[in-house]
Amino acid sequence: MNKDPGCEKQEESDTLQGRIENRTFAKNFFMRIDILTILPELMESFFSHSIIRRAIENKVAEIHLHNIRDHATGKHRQVDDYAFSGDAGMVMMIEPVDRAIQALKKERDYDEVIYPTPDAKPYTQKIANRLSTLRNIIILCGHYKGVDQRVRDHLVTCEISIGDYVITGGELAAAVITDSVIRLLPGAISDETSALTDSFQDNLLSPPVYTRPAEYKGWKVPEILLSGNRKEIFKWKHEQAVRRTRLLRPGLPDREETG
Repeated sequence: MNKDPGCEKQEESDTLQGRIENRTFAKNFFMRIDILTILPELMESFFSHSIIRRAIENKVAEIHLHNIRDHATGKHRQVDDYAFSGDAGMVMMIEPVDRAIQALKKERDYDEVIYPTPDAKPYTQKIANRLSTLRNIIILCGHYKGVDQRVRDHLVTCEISIGDYVITGGELAAAVITDSVIRLLPGAISDETSALTDSFQDNLLSPPVYTRPAEYKGWKVPEILLSGNRKEIFKWKHEQAVRRTRLLRPGLPDREETG
């Protein structure tokens, strides 16, 4: 299987301007996300609130949770077994995972089968932008010591790491990916430009933001933001974004250019 290890196929929509242009005419855009997990009940609450709930209610997206154990055999519906290497820890078996994926593929075509794992390329806003242009994706949640390598070699089309650390299962990573993608869809957020001007769009951190009151305990909002001069405000925001990026994430622009 031809696999893009970081889900980083180049798209025009990788740029902020491209995202705006694409979403201008994509008023009827709809995304379906199928999540394969052994703990579907763990994820139900996360998708029942806030922006994701709004996107579902507005028929912008559908999220379906599938229990991998439903595709396991035997009395105990086993989904894991010992590693052939003799290492400590259990490994998710290929058979129930394959059955779960194939059952979904019989119903529709999928653009990506995503496996969150710490030993993959880092997840970035650029990748989230691209994923948000797809129609149907599957996210496979790993557990234990991970999945049988043959799942990654033959069934998964892209792998994503949300950070250099290990968590108990892939459910939290799947939730992170789902949230970061759905919030970019037209109709998920009331003002779509809010999502399109977040940190990491155009390889910069967001500038500082303020709201009322203009002064509190002697702490004042920068005068430029109260001036009403949109041109100067835009210039200030860009300068602050560049400054914060250089100070807090100095390698960010270089990483995006070479990633």
